[in-house]
This record gives sequence, structure tokens and C-alpha cells, in this order.
Amino acid sequence: MRQISIRVNAEKETGKLLHDWRYIGYDECNYTYTPEGREQLSRFGKLPDAPYFVRTHFLFCTGNCLGSFKFGSTNVYTEDRDGNPVYDFEYVDRIMDTILETGNKPFVEMGFMPMDLVDRGYLRPSRGIWDDYGHYKDLGWSCPPKDYAKWHAFIHEVCAHLKERYGENEVNGWYFELWNEPDIFYWSGTAAEYCRLFDYTENAFHSVLPDARLAGPAVTGIFPGTNSEAFFRFFLEHCRRGTNYCDSSTGTRLDFITFHTKGGGFPFDLHAKKAVPSVERLVYQVDQGMKIIEEFGYGDLEVVLSEADPDGWAAGGIHDNPNMVFRNTEYYASYVASAFEKIGRLSKKYKTPIRPLSWAFMFPGERCFEGTRTFSTQGIDKPVFNLFRMYSRLGDRSLEFSCDGAKDLEESIRESDVNGTFDTGNYTGEGEDTDISGFAACGEDGIIRILAYSHNNDRDMHEENELNVTVSGLPDSTVRVRHFRIDRDHSNACTVWKALGEPLFPEGDEYAAIKARDGLEELEEASEMGTEGGALRICFRMPAHAVSLIEIG
Repeated sequence: MRQISIRVNAEKETGKLLHDWRYIGYDECNYTYTPEGREQLSRFGKLPDAPYFVRTHFLFCTGNCLGSFKFGSTNVYTEDRDGNPVYDFEYVDRIMDTILETGNKPFVEMGFMPMDLVDRGYLRPSRGIWDDYGHYKDLGWSCPPKDYAKWHAFIHEVCAHLKERYGENEVNGWYFELWNEPDIFYWSGTAAEYCRLFDYTENAFHSVLPDARLAGPAVTGIFPGTNSEAFFRFFLEHCRRGTNYCDSSTGTRLDFITFHTKGGGFPFDLHAKKAVPSVERLVYQVDQGMKIIEEFGYGDLEVVLSEADPDGWAAGGIHDNPNMVFRNTEYYASYVASAFEKIGRLSKKYKTPIRPLSWAFMFPGERCFEGTRTFSTQGIDKPVFNLFRMYSRLGDRSLEFSCDGAKDLEESIRESDVNGTFDTGNYTGEGEDTDISGFAACGEDGIIRILAYSHNNDRDMHEENELNVTVSGLPDSTVRVRHFRIDRDHSNACTVWKALGEPLFPEGDEYAAIKARDGLEELEEASEMGTEGGALRICFRMPAHAVSLIEIG
């Protein structure tokens, strides 16, 4: 058993802890205002560090305004028979209102293309209204506009409506982003056409909301030699030195920058061999993106990783690929803790805020512990949501922290660039060392909180390590210590669900028993401990997949 030492100096503050994890998102915008969606958002809105920023896809799309897997619609823009714009903000308002009423803030993804604005040059010839709508749902929403002036007027109208309904000061505190992953199938145009769309959007947007923040390009994970890297570079070059498509000036205003990062990918495969996501693969992409941002002189801008996840198919579950099982368990929590801690270290390395957004929510009507990338299932919180409960309790002043079990950041980045080790579907994590680290903070209440995680990419690793935590700089007195834990046996409703035979739709006493264990639990009862020479020493064992929150006060 490895002996791991953690040292915290309670007298030495090292800066602000910015709670950069307060970002979530999901595909289906219409889930927002459903009872289940409102309930999930309320859970975040009630956390001590709320508000959380909420991003959704399909906000501008045309349809029946009923959410379904990877599609949604609001009918915010249509045209009458004479081609005149018709605006209907009912469902956009429902979405924004719900986000705000639950104690959160919108992260407005401006997309995708309304049906009546689609450039039909990208579509096959019309074969009737049913065929047209089917083709729109398959492809049309991803197309450039038929008329950029009409798109400009549309964005102007949307921004004017938001300004009037919510107030300019309120909207200035939101995030706005144009499109999603335009380097793949979400955009049927070219990189140049995306830049043209961005220029017209930025011009209309800031003409109404001059102090609000707008970003792009939200490309997929950045690897050398890939289309995502080429697209990212093309966009930043255009914003820095290109000719503006809308007003012919040089460059385009860019308020912050977005791109995505994933630790792996699991396609539909009922008999898939074991595969797991890689923390190192995720962190590598962030580092690559930051290098390019610095290269183009944007190192002073805030960066939001507007999807930062273990993998890339939120709606897929264990019935699509058995490897999705990790999303139900403590593994998901320890993975996020490890990845986000390293993103925090990259933020310090590049001296700029890097904020990860978790692309996860809930799916109404799913089987219990379906394995989708969600924070809850049938109203039962998963272990990963308890990680955010831990995060939310932390103060905003970082304390000096060191751990000899932490993976070296630069070594982790180098490891992920060796011979395609982390290729989608082939990586198992077997033979790797367990990564143990964390951070410490204090807040207005004076309580010192230490978050420590243990993560191994191999989901079948079951080793334990002994952690020896020393906190110095304390007064010579007795302090109260509480220890919260996420692992197989704590803060983990999935373990109870398995013990009950994995019921698809538990009810009655079964449901109550599972739900009773979905909150944040303590490893042991709170205790009074004395310090010696201003130091406190705490020892405990930690499994390979676990997160601890220790409170001292």
C-alpha cells in the first residue's frame, strides 16, 4: 500500500479559488422547463456557489418545441408566405426564465439555423413538405443562412428582445457563443463561411449589447494535424487580421474563446471490448488549444471549455455500449475531479481563466441508471453530482497545498501524445499509477476545506492507498473535523440500486431506499481533534476511485 503525503499550510493563501466548474449543458433545450429539468436545475441553483451557467443546443431551431434525443426547437424565427420574418419568443422565454428562476444564468449558444433561413443550395431539391422537414432535421439546421442580412436582422431582434425582457445589466452577465462544433457535422459550411456568420452575428449582437460577451468557435478536441486544429487557427487568424465580412474592417471583436475537450469516445457497440476515458487525453487537448490561443495573441482572454467531458455521446448508455457503465459510479466523480484539477493547473500555467463546462443533465423517462451522461437518473442523484456538492462548499481563498501522489502535469501531457495510446475505443488504462491530488481553500466562515481525489483510468483498479494529511498554521486548540466521501460505499445510490437487483423502474420502498443514499455522506462521524504545535494530522485510506472533502473548523 502506497503512503501518500498531503500538506496544507492554513496560514498561506495562494490566490482566489474561482469555482471555475460552475458550467453545465445539454443538447435538448426543451428539457429545460420540464418538471424533471426544472428539478435538476434547481439542484444546481441551490448549491452555495450558484449561479451555474447553463448552455443548450438547438435554441433557434424549427419544430414542435418538444425535446427529443439530440434535437430541440423553439420556432423563434419563421417566415410568412411573402418571406417576411415572424418572431415568436414564447419558448426561448420559457427556457431563459426557467434557468433564471432556478437560481442560474444562461450560457446562450446561438444556433442552429431556423428552417426558413436555411440556404437551400446545401439541400437536395424539395420533394414535398414532409421530406423538407425530415431533411431539415437531418441536415438543414446545420447549414449557412440563405441571406446574411436576414440573419443579421434576426440576431439583432433576439438581442433586443433579451435586453427588453431581462434588462441590459442582467444580460451583460450572461455568456453568448456562436454555434457548436462547426468543424464537424454541426456546420455544413466552410470555415470561411463560419467566420462570415460570426462577423454578421458579432456586428448585430454588439450593436444592441455593446458590453455583453460573445465567443466562438466551440470546435471539437484539438489535436495536431486535424480539421479541428485547422479550423481553430483559421478562425483566430480571421478575428485577429482578416477582413470583416460584415463591415470590411480589419478583424472581428472576440470577447472570450471556446473549444471542447473529451477524454475518449464510445460508439454504438453492443459487444464492445473494455475501454475507458483518459484524463491525460482530455488535458492534452486543453494544452494544445491554449498554445494556439497564445500564438495568436489572445492569451489575455477568458477561455471556456464549453464541453469538457470523459467522452462524447451524452445520450448513449449501457444499452448502447457497455463501457458507459462508468457514468453511474464513483469513477465518473473521480475522473472529473482529476481532470478539473489539472485544468486548474493549466489555468495557472497560462495565467488565464480556463473554465470547464460539464455536458450532462438528465433524460426524462429513462431506465434507472441507464448510463447516460447525466447528474441524475429518475430523480436520483448520481455520485458525480455529489462532487459538485463538495465543490460548492469550498471557500474562495486557495491555500498552499502539495501532494506527493499527484501526476506531473507536463508528463501527463506528454504521455497522451505517444503512438495513439488513447485512441477511441482501444484504451483500458491498465497498468497505470493511481493519481492522487486535490487542493485546499477557506472562506468567510473560517473553515478550512481540503478536497482530495484518487483516480485511476482503469475502472477495474481496486487498490487502496493510505493518505497522511498534515495541516499546519493552526492555533493550538481543539478543532472539529468532518470527512465527506464519495466512493463505492458512500454518497453512491448506484451501489444500493445494484444490491436491489438493478430494477429498471424502482418504486415504493425500493425507490426510497435508493434515493436515501443519493446525497453527500460522511466517511465517519464528526470528531474533535487537538492540534500539536499548530499542526493537525489526519490519516485515512482511499480507494482508487474516490473523492474526500475534509472540513476543519
